[in-house]
Amino acid sequence: MPILEGKGVTKYFGGLAAVSDVDFTVEQGEAFGLIGPNGAGKTTLFNLISAALTTQSGSIIFKGQDITRKKHYQICRLGIARTFQTVKIFADLPVISNVMLGSYFGISRGMSSADAVRKASEILEFVGLGRWKEAPAKDLTLANQKRLEVGRALATQPELLLLDEIMAGLTSTEVGDAMELIDRIRHKGITIIMIEHVMKAIMNVSDRIMVLHHGEKIAQGTPQEIATSEKVIEVYLGEKRHA
Repeated sequence: MPILEGKGVTKYFGGLAAVSDVDFTVEQGEAFGLIGPNGAGKTTLFNLISAALTTQSGSIIFKGQDITRKKHYQICRLGIARTFQTVKIFADLPVISNVMLGSYFGISRGMSSADAVRKASEILEFVGLGRWKEAPAKDLTLANQKRLEVGRALATQPELLLLDEIMAGLTSTEVGDAMELIDRIRHKGITIIMIEHVMKAIMNVSDRIMVLHHGEKIAQGTPQEIATSEKVIEVYLGEKRHA
């Protein structure tokens, strides 16, 4: 059974279909890439999965359970966590407090402060931020603020992690470090769906990739299949490739 399924998922903004009748499946333990031009509907789909937005038609199934009408806090406590395209940290709080908040709102409700500190410290070491745990979050570099968001999401103890452009704006070295972190997260048994415009990263990290364009799914397959798809090339380059 897939860990996540979408069946005819649709969301309109006025008369514009941001996501239109999209079907998808994500298998347990895989890294599932989501790509497409700006405005393709990628983040909207993340918002529907995480219940930041309400699906107008279709259904989203997590571990066999229909989660289409659940609230965002219920989604989190079922085991789905996410990061954001624009970093949303608590800038004036210490780094460790940002991660502790994830612990309080995640699967293990009623966690004591001592346990939250211990858990947050372990996660900060895991994502490479242990040395900055007492620093204000606003003092971190962009790359480390993105790591902090990942750490806060991990503190909720997810089985499925949605990563929204965590490599945007990073240097090539930082992109390599982010790819290594994703690999280590997968080794913890966490399934990943990632939106990314850094093609080197998404092609190397993903097991399968789905391509959206104007809210519609136009392709899905292995990275090699996507890289050689005439339809995908036409969408990205604006022209057909000739033999």
